[in-house]
Amino acid sequence: MRTLRAHPAAPPLGTLAAGLAGAAYLWGTNPHQAGQWLPRCPFNLLTGLLCPACGGTRMTYDLMHGDVVAAFHDNALLLTLGVPAAAYFGGRWLVEGLRGRRYRPKLGKVGTAVVLGTAVAWAVVRNLVG
Repeated sequence: MRTLRAHPAAPPLGTLAAGLAGAAYLWGTNPHQAGQWLPRCPFNLLTGLLCPACGGTRMTYDLMHGDVVAAFHDNALLLTLGVPAAAYFGGRWLVEGLRGRRYRPKLGKVGTAVVLGTAVAWAVVRNLVG
């Protein structure tokens, strides 16, 4: 007999629950204001440079409050490519889990190289342009 934790839907449902809890906290915590209890990007903390995901928390806050323009300014690449990709892969993970199947996305070597190359290029551009 399978336990509930072993069901393929448990990981995506747990991730969704954690994400909703984080979103509920973020709703009332403006990351644009200093003194908020939010984690700082470890890469930025150590180097002073912006990583490809820097601004993601501010972007999420702005999206939840309907300010798409501010979200775009926080992290344009994450908004235009990352959010749709996360929605697609997360949605597939959840649907397959609810159907009782495990979902393992496969990017392959070329897909992985494209994702990593895009992230590195975005980090370089963000830090050169400002």
